[in-house]
Amino acid sequence: MAQYAWLIPLLPLISFALIAFGLRRSPAASGWVTALAVLGSLILSLSIFAQALGGGCVQSVCIDQSYDWIPLVGSPSLAIGIRVDALTALMLVVVTSVSFLVQVYSTGYMRHGADDDPVETNGYARSYARYFASMSLFTFSMLGLVLANSLLTIYLFWEGVGLCSYLLIGHWHWRPEAAAAAKKAFLVTRLGDFGFLLGILYLFSQAHTFQFDQLAQMAASGLIGGTALTIAMLLIFCGAAGKSAQFPLHVWLPDAMEGPTPVSALIHAATMVAAGVYLMARVFPLLVHSDLALQIVATIGAFTAIFAASMGLVATDIKRVMAYSTISQLGYMMLGIGVGAATAGVFHLFNHAFFKALLFLGAGSVIHLVNSNEMFASMGGLRRYRPVTMLTMWIAALSLAGIPPFSGFWSKDEILAAAATRAMPLYLAALVTVFMTAFYMGRVMFVTFYGEFRGDRHTLEHDHGEPMSMTIPLIILAIPSLFTGLWGAPFLGSGFAAFIEGPGAPEVATRLDVVVLSSALAFLGGLLSWGMYGRGSFTIPERLTAQLSWPHHVLMDRYHLDHLYNWIASRVVLGLAWLAGQFDTLIVDGAVNGIGARTVQLGSVLRRLQTGQVQTYGWVLFAGAVFLALLVALPIVTAGHL
Repeated sequence: MAQYAWLIPLLPLISFALIAFGLRRSPAASGWVTALAVLGSLILSLSIFAQALGGGCVQSVCIDQSYDWIPLVGSPSLAIGIRVDALTALMLVVVTSVSFLVQVYSTGYMRHGADDDPVETNGYARSYARYFASMSLFTFSMLGLVLANSLLTIYLFWEGVGLCSYLLIGHWHWRPEAAAAAKKAFLVTRLGDFGFLLGILYLFSQAHTFQFDQLAQMAASGLIGGTALTIAMLLIFCGAAGKSAQFPLHVWLPDAMEGPTPVSALIHAATMVAAGVYLMARVFPLLVHSDLALQIVATIGAFTAIFAASMGLVATDIKRVMAYSTISQLGYMMLGIGVGAATAGVFHLFNHAFFKALLFLGAGSVIHLVNSNEMFASMGGLRRYRPVTMLTMWIAALSLAGIPPFSGFWSKDEILAAAATRAMPLYLAALVTVFMTAFYMGRVMFVTFYGEFRGDRHTLEHDHGEPMSMTIPLIILAIPSLFTGLWGAPFLGSGFAAFIEGPGAPEVATRLDVVVLSSALAFLGGLLSWGMYGRGSFTIPERLTAQLSWPHHVLMDRYHLDHLYNWIASRVVLGLAWLAGQFDTLIVDGAVNGIGARTVQLGSVLRRLQTGQVQTYGWVLFAGAVFLALLVALPIVTAGHL
C-alpha cells in the first residue's frame, strides 16, 4: 500500500478544488465532501500503518522516492519526494484520524454555533464553504509535510501549513480580534521560518543535499563538521520553535483561539503545532551529533513547559487554558527530544493529539451551549446539560494531567525518566509542571461543570441539545485518550518504541521513583483544585488573588511579553526602518539624484549654444578662429621673434 501514499494528500487537495470552484454556494455539500475526502485518506493511512506495523517494510522504510525538480549546473538536481517509514505511518494516522473527526464535528458546529458573515450577500453559505475549503487545504499541507523525504520538500509544505493557519485563525475576519490574531500568528511564525530557511540553505551549502537519509549518513560519518551541524540544527529549531510555539515565539498561540473552535482542535492536536515536534524528530539523526544543540532544545523545552503552565493557572477563558496547556505539553515533547529520548517525545505527541483534540472539541460543545468562552462569567453546573461532554473531557483532562492509567501518563513518564537520568534541573522543572497541569485542568473541569450556573439562564432555556455530529467525535476520541498509552507500557513490551525504532530498539527504562513522584504530584494538583473550586465557592481563590495581586497581574498579562514585543516592533524595528529610509533618501537617492540634477543643469547651460541662427554660428566660428590664432601667435611673441 505504501506505493499509493501519494493519494493520501491528493484527496484533500481534490476536495479543496471542488469546494473552491464548484461548491461555494452549497454549505452542506462542502462539509461532507471534506469529511469524505479525509476519510479516504484515513483508510489509506490505516492500510499503510498496518503494513508498517506488520513488518512489511525493509528496515522500517516502506518507500523512499525522489523526483528531480530543478536541475543545477555543477550540483545535484533539487529533488522532491515522499518517504514512508514508521514515523510517517504513525503521523499519517494521527493527522487523518483527528482531521476526519474535526471535519465531522465542524458540520454541526459551524452550522449551529458560528456567526454568519455580515459582509457577504450570501454570508453563511460562502463562509461555511470557505471554512471547509481552507480545512481541506490545511490537511493537504500537513499530510504533504509528513510524507516529505527531504528538508526542501518539507519546507514547501511547511509554508502551506502557515498560510492555511492564517486563513483559518482569521476565518471570522470581520471580527477585529480574529484578523489581528491571524496576522500575529503569520508574522511570529515567519520569524522562525526565516531561521528554518537559513538552516536548510546552510546545511545544503555544507552537504550539497536536502535528503534526510543522505544527511544522516554524512552526519554519522563526520562529513558534516560539528560546528556546521550545530549552527544548522539551531537554525532549523527556530522554525520548529515558531510552529510549535516554544519560548520566545509562543505568543501567537493563545491569540489563535479567536478562530473557530474546531480549527483550534486541529491546529493544537494534529497539524500546525505538531509540525515543529515532527520536524525535530525527523532531523534527530542529525541533532544527536550536536551536544550543544541538544542542550538548547531541552532547556527551551523545559522552560516553555513550566512557563506556559504558570499562565494556565490564572486564565479564565477556557480555550486559552487549553492553549497554554498545548504550549506546555509541546515543551515536554521538545524536552524529550533534547535529552535524547526522541521516541518518548513522539509518543507524547501521538497521545497528546487525541486527548487535546477531545479537550478542544469538548470546550466547543460548552461554548456552543453558553455562547461564551469565559469560565468564571458564564459557566458552572453544566454537567446536567452536557453529561457526555463532561465525561469525555474528564478522560482527556486526566490523561493530560498524567494520571495513571490514562494515555498521557505513559508518555509523560518516559520523558521524565529520560530527563531525570540526563538533566536533573530540567527534570525538576518538568515535575513542577506536572503539578501545575493537574491543578489548572482540575480548575477548568470544576469551574465549568460543577457548582451553580453563573451565566444568563435564557441561553439554557433554548438548548435543544447538540447534534450527533458533535457528540460522536467526542466519544470516539475518548477511546484513544484512555488506551493508546498502553501501547508503550513497559510491562506490555514497549511496543511503541519497537515500532518507531525497529526490532533492535533498547528497552524503555522504568524508574519507579519517577512514576511515584510524578503521579503523587498530579494527584496533589488535582486535589488542590478540588479544594479551591470543586465546592462551587471561589472564596479561597479570590482571597489569594487579592493577596498575590502583583504576581496574578503578571501572569494574566502574560509576563508583559506582548507589550515588550510591541515596543520592540514600534520603537526599535520601526526606528531602524526610519533610519534606513533616511539613509536611502538622503545618501543613496541623494547621490544618484544629485548626479542627475547636476547633469540636467549642465545640459541646460550647454543647450543655449544650439540656437539655430546662422549668424550666431558665424560669430562662434570667427571667435574660435581668433582664439586659435592667438594661441599660435602667443608663444612666438613671448620668445621675441616677432
